[in-house]
Amino acid sequence: EISLGHVMTFAMADSATIRTRKFITNRLLARRQMVVDVIHPDLPNVSKADLRTKIAAAYKAQEDRVFCFGFRTAYGGGKSTGFALIYDTLDAAKKYEPKHRLVRAGLAEAKSGSRKQKKERKNRDKKFRGVKK
Repeated sequence: EISLGHVMTFAMADSATIRTRKFITNRLLARRQMVVDVIHPDLPNVSKADLRTKIAAAYKAQEDRVFCFGFRTAYGGGKSTGFALIYDTLDAAKKYEPKHRLVRAGLAEAKSGSRKQKKERKNRDKKFRGVKK
């Protein structure tokens, strides 16, 4: 179901307005997806946590199923545009969302160890390829 004419506008404290457009209900990935425009003339930016709360309230969804990402502030400030996804279930979110966004949302654990440690481990393991340990 695609309804491109669907525009939802709601105001935030500190004079920021959130407008959603290009709203699509994606049945295959069990989610609703949209482009989010934030107009914030008096603020440098609006936090994704605040956006998540407002979008969840506006679309009657639970906050942990809303994922906001990809925000870019227009030149000169005052307006930012990004994406929001609202999953039908938490299981669907865990299945389809990339790991790094799940980590940001606190739903997954980040890989431990530094980049150098991971590379050294990989190279040590290469020496045993095809050799019975």
